[in-house]
Amino acid sequence: MKYPIGIQSFEQIITDGYVYVDKTDLIYSLVKEGKIYFLSRPRRFGKSLLVSTLENYFLGRKELFKGLKIDGLEKEWLEYPVFHVDFNSNNFLEAGTLERKLEGYVETWEKIYGGDTAWTNLGDRFASVLKRAHEQTGRRCVVLVDEYDKPILDVLGSELDTLGKMDGESLEMRNRNVLKGFYSVFKAADADLQFVLLTGVTKFSQVSVFSGFNQPADISMVEDFDTLCGITQEELEQYFAEPLAGLARKYGRTVPEMRESLRRRYDGYHFSTRLVDVYNPFSLLNVFRYKEMRDYWFSSGTPTYLIRLLSHAGEGLDELTGKYYDPAEFVDYKATVEKPLPMIYQSGYLTIKDYDPDFGTFLLDFPNDEVKKGFVILAAADYLSTDTVKIRGALTDMVTALRKGDPEKFLGLMTAFLADVPYSLRRKTDARERERYFHQTFYLILRLMSLYTVYAEKESSQGRLDCAVETEKHVYIFEFKLDGSAEEALRQIDDRGYARPYGADNRKLHKIGVNFSSETGTIDGWLVG
Repeated sequence: MKYPIGIQSFEQIITDGYVYVDKTDLIYSLVKEGKIYFLSRPRRFGKSLLVSTLENYFLGRKELFKGLKIDGLEKEWLEYPVFHVDFNSNNFLEAGTLERKLEGYVETWEKIYGGDTAWTNLGDRFASVLKRAHEQTGRRCVVLVDEYDKPILDVLGSELDTLGKMDGESLEMRNRNVLKGFYSVFKAADADLQFVLLTGVTKFSQVSVFSGFNQPADISMVEDFDTLCGITQEELEQYFAEPLAGLARKYGRTVPEMRESLRRRYDGYHFSTRLVDVYNPFSLLNVFRYKEMRDYWFSSGTPTYLIRLLSHAGEGLDELTGKYYDPAEFVDYKATVEKPLPMIYQSGYLTIKDYDPDFGTFLLDFPNDEVKKGFVILAAADYLSTDTVKIRGALTDMVTALRKGDPEKFLGLMTAFLADVPYSLRRKTDARERERYFHQTFYLILRLMSLYTVYAEKESSQGRLDCAVETEKHVYIFEFKLDGSAEEALRQIDDRGYARPYGADNRKLHKIGVNFSSETGTIDGWLVG
């Protein structure tokens, strides 16, 4: 079986015999039910392939779709003039790159359909080309824009430290305005348009690139199209049964066990209230191609600017994840660095995990183990001013100690790890900041240990315990104190009955009181009961 890793051409996938997950019935519904659309999905989620498939459909290339679902639906197979704008191949950190890119597209189209010297503005010239194409072919035009927001996102990461403080126009704002002027053509050229699709990672609002034309139908969270990109569980079993069985044999597992391992690591995205599980296609294809379970998607692009957004906003991951939100809080990215949640959600590092119909709110959390581990390690490295290699090493040793039932070694490792945090970072003069530092540090470490079941601030009848970690053979109950005593912490576990829920559990129970010192920034003492 051939896997189309990095191949975004629908024609090449079909003609060269790569595996193709057939979404053409959804594409048929898309083109027949509306006209101007916007779709947001994380990077490497199949947006470019979707655009390529649409391009070939509107070019009337019926032979490429033989045997696919759309083959039995479409009867006419008309050919339309197609205008494909792709921002994937450029880096827009240099002023003028976006203008040159658009100029190149318009010049090419003018050579085909003719230009009008009366117009000098790029948007007006594009509108003129659309009109001429409509007149010359007798059919309205199709415009497909892939990664429309890349000229903005490329610059956003490099300007975080100066955004909102510059005297002149930032490059991010300049690119935004250029795109706004270019897309405004869609309103003037409405009579010349058959279909428009813009794809991207984010949906910008307020100073919006969309405000210049009729608002597109945002199908990013519409249940009819929630599986338009990505791979569902049903599709995994239909198209990849053979490589799934081969992977199970390699890892010495049954097929159901292998499916569960893949689900935990790469599945878990949801794009509507239906909560249909969608796999990250990039990681899944790489797993089958190389027969190794690695963090393919996360390692393909480190989201350092998202970590910097968190830093600018003064928010920790514990303050964002595992909470219910109104969609207005995470669907539209507003042009500020004070609210990182929409960017983190739309970039694919958080996803919908539950929906509350009574309040119309959504629970957001990490989609799967690949994203959770990668993003938390990156956040911890930034927050604790250390490197990811050191964190991974410490994490492996800590998890091994818990697996073996050795809390003394685990606590020694954690003490050493925290003691290595730079003094300037852990030294907090404000009491609230000291408490926040330790809370965030505990949270990151617990998230990193989520190979096991970890409960932070777990509710009980007597109160809320700080942490419980469950492994296959051991249960650890932690109570933390800041500038107190380990004895006091251990006594609280017994006084409040935090261990009672595990009274009938066959696993060995460890009760651990830990005291942290705000002066040294690490563990000051512990007791194991």
